[in-house]
Amino acid sequence: MKYVDEFRQKDLARKLAADIRREADTGRQYNFMEFCGGHTHAIFRYGVQDLMPRNLRFVHGPGCPVCVLPIPRIDMAIELAERHGAILCTYGDLMRVPASKKNSLIKAKAAGADIRMIYSTQDALRIARENPEREVVFFAIGFETTTPPTAVAIKQAAAEGLANFSVFCNHVLTPAAIQHILQSPEVRDLGQVSIDGFLGPSHVSSIIGSEPYEFFAEEFQKPVVIAGFEPLDVMQSTLMLIRQVNEGRFEVENEYTRVVTPEGNEVAKDLMAEVFELRRAFEWRGLGDVPYSALKITDAYAQWDAEKRFVVTKSTGTDVKGCECPAILRGVKKPTDCKLFGTVCTPDNPQGSCMVSSEGSCAAYWSYGRFRIDRVKETAA
Repeated sequence: MKYVDEFRQKDLARKLAADIRREADTGRQYNFMEFCGGHTHAIFRYGVQDLMPRNLRFVHGPGCPVCVLPIPRIDMAIELAERHGAILCTYGDLMRVPASKKNSLIKAKAAGADIRMIYSTQDALRIARENPEREVVFFAIGFETTTPPTAVAIKQAAAEGLANFSVFCNHVLTPAAIQHILQSPEVRDLGQVSIDGFLGPSHVSSIIGSEPYEFFAEEFQKPVVIAGFEPLDVMQSTLMLIRQVNEGRFEVENEYTRVVTPEGNEVAKDLMAEVFELRRAFEWRGLGDVPYSALKITDAYAQWDAEKRFVVTKSTGTDVKGCECPAILRGVKKPTDCKLFGTVCTPDNPQGSCMVSSEGSCAAYWSYGRFRIDRVKETAA
């Protein structure tokens, strides 16, 4: 654990905190959005926010693919299992995300649908091999990080002639979402969300590299620093953002050099390009339809595309009344601004995806008690 411990040293954290306080201009406010839920949890778990000066605030972004998946896509997955009788395979985080009419994958499973939690795409392929008489659908979800394994699974199915296997593709792309946030009325016109820079996602960037962020860093004049997930990574990246803001620079910098390169993983990108292509638009929970922000399976692999194999109805499901998850995902509100948080909505009884997902903002507030600290501060004020 020495390698991890090096990025959690107290003495270095104190030094970085002192450097941040010294270099942060007391005459201005700094608002930095962390796009990735892994950063949100690191900030709360290690108390990074409490080491920051009062004029520096972290704005929590979309977080994770589970959080931003809209209800209609979950409804469609449930329909694949219930109406078409498919074995639906998916990751654990998705099982409890609320769907329409207070339904969810886990409730549909309890009612008799064959929905199975898996740990990898290889599990889904194995289930398809073991059940040749049944249709097996892999409910694929994730940012660019988990897209290559899905591509591998589709290519394996094609190579084996695994005719009963298909993929319900919900892979989404981070640069398009960041650009959409910067173009949103809350940021550009209304001033409800002030963003001075971004902590760029780390695992995603290990695949796509740092180059894709250069366009909107220059176009929108917002600095980006690719940050690792350890507390010292987050603090060092924050210091790098402060320096860019102070100097009037709008560049893409890479703090996570031990993993991320400018060009990314060329093998993984080539694999994704072979199996997937861009959708014209895709709905994100909280963001609405985002142009060219998601992937679909190419015609060359159409035989393994569940959306082409099955006729599935797109629902018009909406979030639970009173749930502020869509606004939280855009950075407009904090979890404590939601009237359901900590009352009706808890990890045992989640009302929105932000509480279900292990990387959601609401889950972070609850798990590390941040909401108690905020309420004490609000009372004192």
